[in-house]
Amino acid sequence: MSGITVIVPAYNESSGIVGVLEQVQGALEGVEHEILVVDDGSTDDTSQLAGSITGVRVVSHGRNEGYGAAIKTGLRRGRHDRVLIIDADASYPEGSIPKLIELSRDADMVVGARTGRRVEESWLRRTVKKSIVTLANYLGETNIPDLNSGLRVFRRDLGLKYINLLPAGFSFTSTITLVFLSEGYRVEYLPIDYRKRKGWSKFRPFHDTLNMLILILRTLVYFNPLRVFLPLGVLLLVMALPAALVWSHTGSTSWAAILIGLVVAALQVFGIGVVADVIGKRHKL
Repeated sequence: MSGITVIVPAYNESSGIVGVLEQVQGALEGVEHEILVVDDGSTDDTSQLAGSITGVRVVSHGRNEGYGAAIKTGLRRGRHDRVLIIDADASYPEGSIPKLIELSRDADMVVGARTGRRVEESWLRRTVKKSIVTLANYLGETNIPDLNSGLRVFRRDLGLKYINLLPAGFSFTSTITLVFLSEGYRVEYLPIDYRKRKGWSKFRPFHDTLNMLILILRTLVYFNPLRVFLPLGVLLLVMALPAALVWSHTGSTSWAAILIGLVVAALQVFGIGVVADVIGKRHKL
C-alpha cells in the first residue's frame, strides 16, 4: 500500500474543520498521505480555514453539488491507491484512523461502524438508520453494522470503477457499501464512537430517508434483482390465496378477475426478476 488519500467533503463546516484536519494530520504521522478538502460551495470561510493549514489541498465546487459529489471529486483528484473519507463536522474519532488503515491492508473496504460505547445520535437519526439498515440487511443477505458511516477506507480503483453508479447526495456511503458487498468484495467493520457534530446538520429526515430507500432498492435491483423481485412475486401469490378461496365458494366473476390479476402480476414480477438477473450476469462477463 503506497499511501492514503484523505478526502474531507465540507459544506459550511467552519466550526469544526480546523480541528478535524489537525487531528487527521496527527493520526497520519509517519504515513505517506495527502489531505484533500473538497469545499462543496460553502458560503462561510470553510475553504479559507482549510487552505490555511500546511499540507492540505483544497478543491472548491462553484455551487453546492452534494456530499457524494464532493467525494467523487476527491476520488478523481486523489493520487494514492487507498482512500479515507471523514466528515468535517468533528463527529468521528480521528484516533481510529491508524487502525482503519491497518485493517485495510487485507480488505477492500473498512467501515468505521458507529457501534462503540459512546454514540451520540438523535433518536430520529438513530431510528431512521436502524430501519434502513434492517431493510439493507434483508435485501443484501448479510449483517451490516453501519451502512452509511462517513469514516471509512477503501480502494480508490474500485471507487472509480463504480463512480457513475454512486449518487451525488448523502446516500453515497450507503450505496458504495451495498455495491462492494453485492460484488463480493471484502468489507470489514471497526467499532467506533460517534460524537455530537459541530455546526448545524444538513440531514433532512424525510427527503434524505426517502432518497436512501430508493437508492438501496435501485442498487440491489442492479446487482441482485432476484432478492427484490422474488419476495414481491411471492407476496402477490399469497395475496391471491384469499381471492381464490372466495371465488371457489361464491363463483363471483369479480373475485375471479382479482385472482387472475394477482397471478398474472406475480408471474410478470418473477419474469422481470429472471430477465434482470440474466442481463446483470451477462454484463459482468
